[in-house]
Amino acid sequence: MTMSKHDGEAASVSSSLYDVEKNDPDSLLIDRSEMSPEDIRGITELMTALGHLRDAEQQLSEASQRYMKLGRSDMRALHFLIVAQHTHALITPSAIATHLGISTASTTKLLDRLEAGGHIVRAPHPSDRRALAITITDETREAAMQTVGRLQAKRFHAAARLTRYERAIVTRFLEDMTEQIGVRTEAWSRESFDAPADPPS
Repeated sequence: MTMSKHDGEAASVSSSLYDVEKNDPDSLLIDRSEMSPEDIRGITELMTALGHLRDAEQQLSEASQRYMKLGRSDMRALHFLIVAQHTHALITPSAIATHLGISTASTTKLLDRLEAGGHIVRAPHPSDRRALAITITDETREAAMQTVGRLQAKRFHAAARLTRYERAIVTRFLEDMTEQIGVRTEAWSRESFDAPADPPS
């Protein structure tokens, strides 16, 4: 199929999503006056690689949700329960609520959904009569481990191919990046954007 002019323009935009000079041509966000073209190009390549990683992780997340027929929070809860099982930790509904950052009511609905689907078991907590212990079923654990988990584990090989020095640099970079884009101190992150209404005609 021949690509139209409009399709070509859209493809050009897609390939420039992480190019700082395309995102900030007037240097309103980042002062690049002291940077060389080579440094800017190298940073763009790095940001593009990060973007591709995020895209791959998003595709994997969506594929895993389709395969397991579950939502994002459901999958996060199951992953939490798998690690808990491997470390012999007893998990309560409140622990799941804290991990997911959701309310008690939402957690109850999530657990109802997972239990109805045969993914978890609720049982009395062995040392707290007021609490329940939540465990993942063997069937769900095995299905998740042999599909999504096996593919996720391949990231280990990429890290293993680095030297210790390279891993330290990458770790420091990722921790710094995480700190830089944290929204904890940004007032706008706690507000809702209201687009201006159309002027009366």
